[in-house]
This record gives sequence, structure tokens and C-alpha cells, in this order.
Amino acid sequence: MRAMVLERHNQPLVEVDRPQPSPPEGRDGGLVLDVTACGVCHSDIHVVDGDFGRPPPMVLGHEITGVHPDLGPVMVYAPWGCGHCRQCGEGEEMICSNSMEAGLFTDGGYAEQVWVPDRRYLEPLDGLDPYTAAPLACGGLTAYRAVQHGVERLRALGSEGRALVIGAGGLGQYAIGFLRLQTDAKVTALDLSAAKRGRSLELGAHEAVEALAEDQTFDVIIDFVGVDATVGAGAAHVAKRGVMTVVGLGGGTTPFGFGAVPLETTFIASVWGTRAEMSDLLELARREPSVLLPVEVLPLADAQVAHERLRSGEAKGRIVLDVSGASAESRHS
Repeated sequence: MRAMVLERHNQPLVEVDRPQPSPPEGRDGGLVLDVTACGVCHSDIHVVDGDFGRPPPMVLGHEITGVHPDLGPVMVYAPWGCGHCRQCGEGEEMICSNSMEAGLFTDGGYAEQVWVPDRRYLEPLDGLDPYTAAPLACGGLTAYRAVQHGVERLRALGSEGRALVIGAGGLGQYAIGFLRLQTDAKVTALDLSAAKRGRSLELGAHEAVEALAEDQTFDVIIDFVGVDATVGAGAAHVAKRGVMTVVGLGGGTTPFGFGAVPLETTFIASVWGTRAEMSDLLELARREPSVLLPVEVLPLADAQVAHERLRSGEAKGRIVLDVSGASAESRHS
């Protein structure tokens, strides 16, 4: 099968011919899925850089859609837990200490086929386009969970609620849409890029700014950047009893303690989403087509081009690799 492989950290991906995937060491059973499309995520860049994930060689890609012989077109839930710990028992496999994520710790979707440990990790698309839906598997799901952490607070406040999205890239754009669909809050986007601020307004943000006024506070803040400056800005502008959620992997920190942050504020480090939340998200996408943001589709062989565009900031939204080679007419993207 064709696959784009990371052979060494900090090196370009290369196209190779590989045998059909098999269970990783220590696992057996599972199934092999034919891949239709795979989204390109910033987490893939972190794997290339050696920030996390297993040592190469490996096949990246965790935003996977494919075709199952019985279920038809499906999306893959990629964070697979151990199945025995408290987190797995509560349905939160993405925070299992022994999780094995596709494209991060085992071979992923930058290939014509991918191994999946169990059929329960497959969600039927039921009419959703596999290309525009693919980024929902991580980018959309991660933003969806981040919004859920504060959605009840915003609903309680109604139109008086205030939400801030820091970083209006791919994930931030999903979050703006989820906030508008699920709450009556006023949504502000914060980004240094004029193009992304403009896109934020198109997606429904009430305002998009380059900097915050000193006296502005927000009931819910979601930081998709996560560097010191943005985490610090969030802590400085979150309201009492507010929710500050950090998603971005920038490694930023801020002082925490009584008197260091507003009283009774909740601080959360949010990651990915649950299997149940994936089902909820796809159902929302079927009811609300606006959830499916436009994507740029590139052939599988251009995976390295996609990475370079992501690194340079040239990507306006999400990039999806066409793994199956379906025609443009059948993609509807």
C-alpha cells in the first residue's frame, strides 16, 4: 500500500510502498480499514519535531475517514485507551495514561489502510462528506470538548455571557461556530492575523480584535495557542466564576493560587474529546451544515507540502489529504 512515512525526526515525509498494516506489538485482533481521507493537524508537526509520539519510522495522521465493508463510510476515533483504568471506564480514553493514539503512537491515516483495534472506534458518517468531515475527528472534536467545559456557564448567563477565543486558526474557527450554535453569548476572537480576524467575523464572531482592552473580562476563555502571553492574557481577563480552558500546546504557564487569579475561576487543560462526544459532534454536523467548514484537499503525495504550509502559516483553514484518490466531483469540497 502507498504511505507517507516519517523516517526520522525533523526530516521530510517520504512516499513508500508498505505491506498491509498489522496490530502493533503487544496487541492482536482488530481490523484493517481502507482510508478515504486524512486531515493534517498541528499535532502531526509536533510528532515530526519529536515533541511527542513514538520514535520513527511511522505513518502520521489521526483525522481519518474510511470505508468499512458493513458500516460503509466511517470516521475513526483515534485515541484508544487501555480499557481497564478509571478513565477508560468513564469513557475518557483520550486521557488514559496508556492510550495508543493512531498517527502518534501507532501508524495512522497517511496511508491507504490503517489498523484499528475495535469496530467500536468507527462512527458511521451517515451522509457526511468524508473530506470535509475528516478534520472533525481531532480539530473539530478538540474544539467541541473545549467549548463544552464552559457551555453551561454561558447558557446560564444568556445574552449577558461573554466568550473569548484566543487563536482563530483551524480549531478556533470551529470553536466560534460551536459557541454561536450552543449559546447566546457575545463571542470575541483574538488573533494577530488580520485574515483570521476577518474569517472569524464571517463565521459569526461578534468582534475580532488584535488586542484586549485592559478592563475587558470574559466568562469563558478558550486558548488555542497556549504560550505564556496567551495563557497570561486569559488569566488576566477571565471573570470571577469564569472558565479558562487551555488547548494550545505552546507550553505557557501562569501563576495560580488564592489572590493570583479571580475568585472561584476554573482552569482546565483540555485534550481531544470522548468517543461519545464524537457521536454528538457528527449528529450536530448533520443538523447544522455550518459545522462543516471548507477544507483544502491535497493528494496524499503532497503530505509534505501540507506540512510546510502549516508551518509557514499559509494554510487558511484545515488541509485534508485525499488518500483514496476520489475524483473532485465526488468530494464536494
